[in-house]
Amino acid sequence: MDILTTLIIALGLAMDCFTVSITSGIIIRNLKVRHAVKIALFFGLFQALMPCIGWLAGVGMKNLITGFDHWIAFGLLVLVGVKMIYESFKIEGEKKESDPLNIYVLLMLSLATSIDALAIGVTLAFLDTVIIMPIVIIGAVTFIISFLGIYAGNKFGHVFGSKAEAVGGLVLIAIGVKILISHL
Repeated sequence: MDILTTLIIALGLAMDCFTVSITSGIIIRNLKVRHAVKIALFFGLFQALMPCIGWLAGVGMKNLITGFDHWIAFGLLVLVGVKMIYESFKIEGEKKESDPLNIYVLLMLSLATSIDALAIGVTLAFLDTVIIMPIVIIGAVTFIISFLGIYAGNKFGHVFGSKAEAVGGLVLIAIGVKILISHL
């Protein structure tokens, strides 16, 4: 997989974290750099770890599904993309507000926002992608996007909202279509 495609996937995956980071920035009253680094580090590490786990699982299953792996990759990307778009339309009142600096809340948020990355890891295994470059790029992009999102949320409030998550979902669907077309 080329670097540009990996960057686009990383940006798509980071949109969940960006949305949560904006919300975190809104919630944190006296924002310090260490707060932003802590949240961004958790999100970046989880977004890098989960594709690794998914990739390992995908490599183990690859021989069983070689003939239709591109369809599975397409399906996973579309499902993740549709889920992200759906989540972006949830009513803001449904999203529970809590302290994003609490370690348990942060672990839960990190895990919740990185489930999509697990599916991407499986997809990368089916595409015979060496995992090192994608996880470094995904982790770094997520860290940067999350760090910026915290400050954007703190400064600009609800301007961005869930639009970023919907855009990320559309990007993942487009990549899924690209993969499917390249295998037909």
